[in-house]
Amino acid sequence: MADPQLTVMIPAEVIQGRVRELALEVSEQFQGGPITLLGVMTGSLMFLTDFMRALEVPHQVGVIQASSYCGESTTSGKLTVNIDFLPSLTGRNVLLIDDILDTGQTLQRLVEEIETLDPASLNTAVLLWKQCRTTYAVEPNYYGFKIDDHFVVGYGLDYNDDYRHLADICELRLQ
Repeated sequence: MADPQLTVMIPAEVIQGRVRELALEVSEQFQGGPITLLGVMTGSLMFLTDFMRALEVPHQVGVIQASSYCGESTTSGKLTVNIDFLPSLTGRNVLLIDDILDTGQTLQRLVEEIETLDPASLNTAVLLWKQCRTTYAVEPNYYGFKIDDHFVVGYGLDYNDDYRHLADICELRLQ
């Protein structure tokens, strides 16, 4: 691969401020809790961690595995989902947390899978929403930032498993 170009789109301090705001919104909605946070592996890990630190209601945490990008792909492919390691969700208020909402395929499928587990309520939160690319009939209950159609990395988002460690969200341009 030629040298990639990275351009900061959302600086770390702006991300942190918005994550705290989202956590406060959720805390107000679920006063008294408890809720179960479900992070979509692996991209949501930084968002999930910072979010749960700022959350002011009792909560449990679980992870769900879903992926439609593989290797050096910048376009989604076949979606695979693994719900084998979820905590019990029956009768629980659940907040599904993902890094990015692009076409909506992943979020819609995950919502369908989780609803079969009989939660009391199911809400969704995404850090980034590419609303211009969303083709499925799904909208997040909470979102951090709406972004244009750019391929982004950092703060958990990756390209071929690289760049997740960046504190900023950056546009990645391949040369």
